[in-house]
Amino acid sequence: MPKRRINWLEFYITFGVVGYVAWISDTVVGGMLDLVDLGDPKITGLGEFASYSFIPSSLSVIYLNYAKKTNKWTLVLLFTLVSTLIEWIMIQIGYLKIKNGGFFIFSIIAYLGVFGVILPLHIKVIKKNLLYNK
Repeated sequence: MPKRRINWLEFYITFGVVGYVAWISDTVVGGMLDLVDLGDPKITGLGEFASYSFIPSSLSVIYLNYAKKTNKWTLVLLFTLVSTLIEWIMIQIGYLKIKNGGFFIFSIIAYLGVFGVILPLHIKVIKKNLLYNK
């Protein structure tokens, strides 16, 4: 992927932070609250590892690499759609099991918040601190 809006350091920071938050979210939503199961609920497999380690982080850095003020909301909707589609496919093939039917709607709201607010704020903080430390 060509660098457009973020540099390598911003890429690595974002990939790590989003991956960490995804694992924390899995622990809370899947483990502590027991709202979803990914794969076999008794063991952590390779699919679960990939689902939480690479999908959210990859989507986040791709989004930030292309997002700018002129296309922000178009990309927010596109990446929300892609994220929702990935989740829907995982549900359809039986890999993701949601224990609360309304949780899927919550996911869409969460994706809108992540791509519309959290990731832009995240990259703004990183860019400000990287410039400050130069």
